Amino acid sequence: MMITREQWKVYKHMVFYSLMILFVVVLLTVTHTANISSIQDLERIERQTHVKIMAEVDLQNKGFHHIPVSFWGNSIQPVLSTKGNPVINQDQRPTTWDISSSNCSPNHNFSSLEWFKQLEFSFKQFLLYRHCRYFPILMNHPEKCAGDVYLLMVINSVITQYDRREVIRQMWGKEKVIDGNRIKTLFLLGTSSNEEERANHQKLLEYEDYIYGDIIQWDFMDSFFNLTLKEIHFLKWFSTYCGNTRYIFKGDDDVFVNVPNILEYLEMNADLKDLFVGHVLFKAKPIRKKDNKYYIPQALYKKTHYPPYAGGGGFLMDGPLARKLYGACETLELYPIDDVFLGKCLEVLQVTPIKHNAFKTFGLVRNKTSKLNREPCFFKAMIVVHKLLPPDLINMWKLVNSDLVCSQKMEIQQSDFERQKQ
Repeated sequence: MMITREQWKVYKHMVFYSLMILFVVVLLTVTHTANISSIQDLERIERQTHVKIMAEVDLQNKGFHHIPVSFWGNSIQPVLSTKGNPVINQDQRPTTWDISSSNCSPNHNFSSLEWFKQLEFSFKQFLLYRHCRYFPILMNHPEKCAGDVYLLMVINSVITQYDRREVIRQMWGKEKVIDGNRIKTLFLLGTSSNEEERANHQKLLEYEDYIYGDIIQWDFMDSFFNLTLKEIHFLKWFSTYCGNTRYIFKGDDDVFVNVPNILEYLEMNADLKDLFVGHVLFKAKPIRKKDNKYYIPQALYKKTHYPPYAGGGGFLMDGPLARKLYGACETLELYPIDDVFLGKCLEVLQVTPIKHNAFKTFGLVRNKTSKLNREPCFFKAMIVVHKLLPPDLINMWKLVNSDLVCSQKMEIQQSDFERQKQ
């Protein structure tokens, strides 16, 4: 018997939704078995998938399409205060996400130039669309910043890394109130660059957000170069919704974070203004080797050194500074490396980030085979340790939060640890 085209379409849809239902059942079963979340927690946090925000102003009418004058300097002349900082009119700040269109055409003003033709494809694409700064929001949770929030934990993630988000939710990113200080958690995502993932994983992401209500997603593709987009989208989002948030921790989804140590540090530095602390790199040089992930061609950055910047594995900043950083980023063209771009924004504000040895964005020591990288007593003294996959994070979290006794032997190991850092 021949199957008609319509019958085939129905059959494909039935198979797809059957697989979706099977996946959700397995997901919830595993979640329950691992004691990740109780039924009461699920009932408490179920809510609408996202808040739909519509605006009447189109992206191109908002003045976000800046045609570059040069490709390594500023094309926008900011209004400066007497102290040299960009001025942002508080009355002109939007109260909702005001971007409703993602239409953006490439800027071909320089595509015929010889230096442009010699660039790699990824950098050509970046330059052609660098003026496309803001995109619509797909999932939004402004309620996360309702009332007074002491610490907002913000984690960069991608659509397929559900396991990392789940571990973070149940460990260091678990929302709580400590000594009257409210701690909230958000995950920042774009859309998938893979067509199959966009078709299937997006539905699962929407269901994940339906359960947990902690995902902010924008309508741009998640990619290495687009991490800078994620940075400026968060700064705009924060400036729009989070007027009463005191501090922000921002990091990746493969880090170990010791929240009590963060709170202790913040309490000790409560009077410090324009706080920005992390693993800061001073006088770092642009990498010119083309096979390196962080390669930057001369055409994009001509200077010998970068301004001071913090490694993106994790850093702390205060809320007022984040709002000023949003104003500063509006004065700069986008840069392919998000960590460096944020350092350039700090430079505009004349703020020097603070280097702190408890932020380890390359692991405890650079020698990945060293036993010191698996020593829980060292983790107990850290604030952030980068490059941990979920199984390692779970094991280390359990060890650090157990009745851990660190003996005097640790003092000997500590001197070895300091030598390996040098």
